[in-house]
Parts: sequence; structure tokens; C-alpha cells
Amino acid sequence: MNTKQKIIEWAILKYGQWHLYVAKTEKGLCYIGSPGQTFEMFEALMQKRFPYASLIANEEALMPYINELQEYFEGTRQSFSLRIDVKGTPFQEEIWEALKQIPYGKTCSYSDIAALVQRPAAVRAVGTAIGANPVLITVPCHRVIGKNGAITGYRGGTEMKQYLLQLESQNGGMPNSF
Repeated sequence: MNTKQKIIEWAILKYGQWHLYVAKTEKGLCYIGSPGQTFEMFEALMQKRFPYASLIANEEALMPYINELQEYFEGTRQSFSLRIDVKGTPFQEEIWEALKQIPYGKTCSYSDIAALVQRPAAVRAVGTAIGANPVLITVPCHRVIGKNGAITGYRGGTEMKQYLLQLESQNGGMPNSF
């Protein structure tokens, strides 16, 4: 029996009209929320991912992550240096690692990611794994678009996805395939 209870520290990142829940474990960033998410939704997600963890509000502990995200939103940061702590199925983790290979300001399609992980027929499964990414922005699932160039679904909403792609294209990236 595990006598040490896991603690998830969290804070709210405020950027413009967005209020995003940001959470970390002792190992690193474990969650970035979506615009419009309520505390109850955040709490339910954390309980599902970390069933025996306690949620502790701690803005100071999250400041390094919040600062990097703020710098990204301001266009002065193109990559993230702090550790993340994400757990998924082996397939999900493989897809999330593939997402990290998409350069800042570039996009690719779901079929490109499927080909990258040498599973060209698994496009739908790739889309599902991308949708399960718990750390928006830092694992750049927003850089995956439809094969026809369409802005497709995004946990943060298509408005946020469009904003992130536009931000990156204006700050040194070119919005085309990698």
C-alpha cells in the first residue's frame, strides 16, 4: 500500500480572456486546460488521471511553467524547457513524442503523424491519441491540421488552435508542412 499520497499542484494562467488551469506533479507539468473550463471539470479530469491525488492550489510552484507559457503567448518563446509528466498508453505516448518533432510554426496532417510512427493506416487512432494530449501547447497538438489544410478539432477549441497557429506564423514560423 502506498502511504505517500500524490499531490497535484495547480494554478490559473490568465492570458487575455483565457483562464487556463495548469497543474504539475513532483515530476513536472501534467496538465494544461482549455478556455472556459470550470474548476469542477478540471477537478474531475485530475481525479480520473490521478485517482488518489490531492489537488493543492499553489501559484508559486507553477510560476516557472506559467512564465514559459506567457513568453510563448507573447511570441518570445518557441520551445519549452521545463519537464512534463504525462502518462498514457504506449501508443498515446509514442504519438505525443511525435508531436514534439513538429517545428514551431509548421503544421502537418494526421496522416503525416501516422506515417511518422510507421502506422500509416492508423490515422483515426492517431487523431484519438492527439485528442487525449493532457498538456496543450507544450506538446504541440495544435500543429496538426486536416490533410486539406482545414483547422480540425482541438481540446482548447478551434478558435484557440487558430490563434496559436497564427501566433507561430507571425513569430518566425511558416504555416506549412514540415
